[in-house]
Amino acid sequence: MIVRTLDEITDTDADVKSENWRSKRIILAKEGVGFSVHETTLYAGTESRFWYANHIEAVFITKGEGTITDLGTGETHELAPGTIYLLNDHDQHIVRPRTEITCVCVFNPPVTGREVHDENGVYPLVVEELPEPA
Repeated sequence: MIVRTLDEITDTDADVKSENWRSKRIILAKEGVGFSVHETTLYAGTESRFWYANHIEAVFITKGEGTITDLGTGETHELAPGTIYLLNDHDQHIVRPRTEITCVCVFNPPVTGREVHDENGVYPLVVEELPEPA
């Protein structure tokens, strides 16, 4: 069993910060469970373009409001607490928070925590070498 708090992650290497967002990586590939879980804060008034070409991501909004635009269809959707979006087609998208947004993100395959968005907003596929089960 793994039990972890956000306080344990804050200001460690699992707490990744950028100009537009902050991502606390709670569960990572090294745990060997097939997904990763992050708490992400998106800052009000920013615009972030993402494209997870190598991952499927589900995002559940717990606080704040804004919009997400699907760059493939041009559709824009409202984001508010209780909203979930699933990037099931590796959808290129832009998130525009009107207020600070807090969300829980789940990635499959799991991220290692070492990924960095490239110029297209893509995380490379980084594989964690896990020890063989005993």
